[in-house]
Amino acid sequence: NEQIGSADVSNTNVQYLYNDGNKFYFMDEATYEQFEIPADIIGDQAGYLKEGDRAQAQLFDGRVINVELPKNVPLRVTYTEDVVKGDTSGNVQKEATLETGITIRVPAFVKTDDLISVDTATGAYRERVKE
Repeated sequence: NEQIGSADVSNTNVQYLYNDGNKFYFMDEATYEQFEIPADIIGDQAGYLKEGDRAQAQLFDGRVINVELPKNVPLRVTYTEDVVKGDTSGNVQKEATLETGITIRVPAFVKTDDLISVDTATGAYRERVKE
């Protein structure tokens, strides 16, 4: 019946700077210290990150163990097919490529160069963002 001390886990606001393919580089917004995170820790979240984005880093003993993105992020559509006249009724969806390179399903009315909100947990389209 030994007792184990609680883990020293803390959160800090960070800003995404860039990646080199193997590592993602962030800056602590409080100390301006830069640090790197292996790509395998970022995982699928990489498709929702663009330079300058803010996130929360979870630290354990001074090391980053996780990066938590905002629930929704605005991303620009870089390519999507035009709608065929008459295909706008109902819940018609199409593929759209976003500025980070990922592809998601969007409603038929979304056009290339639209700014949309994407749910980072599910990768689903949420809404168009007014600019």
